Amino acid sequence: MRHQISGYRLGRSTGARKALRRNLIKQFFTHERIKTTRAKAAAIRGDAERLITLARNSAQAGDAEKVHARRLAVSKLGDNQVIKRLFDEIAPRYANRNGGYTRILKLGPRMGDSAEMVILELVEE
Repeated sequence: MRHQISGYRLGRSTGARKALRRNLIKQFFTHERIKTTRAKAAAIRGDAERLITLARNSAQAGDAEKVHARRLAVSKLGDNQVIKRLFDEIAPRYANRNGGYTRILKLGPRMGDSAEMVILELVEE
């Protein structure tokens, strides 16, 4: 039994799981909406919200804090174009919103394996 065990393993090894999460978050910030399974969406939703909050809070910070925030984001995502988009386009949209930047819309089961599919998207502000 998995009592008091947190996190999503997604049926993958540690390296594959980290790569999957990183790629899903990069695609999410690039397209602002992705279609995926419910488990994968739930697994990346918290990380995406934390990164948006990090970028949003760095806007009012000093130069050293801005650099630190960008380096933290790069360590999570590893793609400078996505980081630039996150800090310059996405985060300023949510300057007056304290959390709740994403929504999950249910689509129904996928043909083939009947996995529950959802759309994870950014909330319009």
